[in-house]
Amino acid sequence: MSRPLLYLDVDGPLNPYAAQRERRPDGYTTIRASVRPGRPLRVWLNPGHGAALLRLPYEVIWATTWMAEANRWIAPVVGLPELPYVDFGPALLTERPDGVHWKTETLVAHAAGRPFAWVDDELSAEDTAYIAAHHTGPALLHPVSPRLGLREGDFETLRGFATGLDA
Repeated sequence: MSRPLLYLDVDGPLNPYAAQRERRPDGYTTIRASVRPGRPLRVWLNPGHGAALLRLPYEVIWATTWMAEANRWIAPVVGLPELPYVDFGPALLTERPDGVHWKTETLVAHAAGRPFAWVDDELSAEDTAYIAAHHTGPALLHPVSPRLGLREGDFETLRGFATGLDA
């Protein structure tokens, strides 16, 4: 059986952008990413997150507005190899009238029935309901605080979901 998919957002889970502006969280480093014209983005990243993610029994896939740019700016800093990413195409940042996150439908289509976990800071009950109605496999929607980013408890939850699929 193939490993479940782990859809990983950058801003929130890896970059705790909502932490106190004046104080970088312990264990994080700062980069200035020039991904869009204008002022570079300040991004806080924990170099230990990559190894922790790679120890999980998942196929890790970027599910972020950064898309391919996550491999250029984020992966080297956190210690991840180049990863596949979901191309959100015209859905990118398009607000839906039903309250479902703009990523949700694309992720369900991408998973094509495979078990997956989705780590993001913008998950809602509408996303849970949509996935329950449209995805045939098991799914875990795991919200992460954009003030804290990924913590040890998050890795334990993800590990538990994946190992539970084997039972």
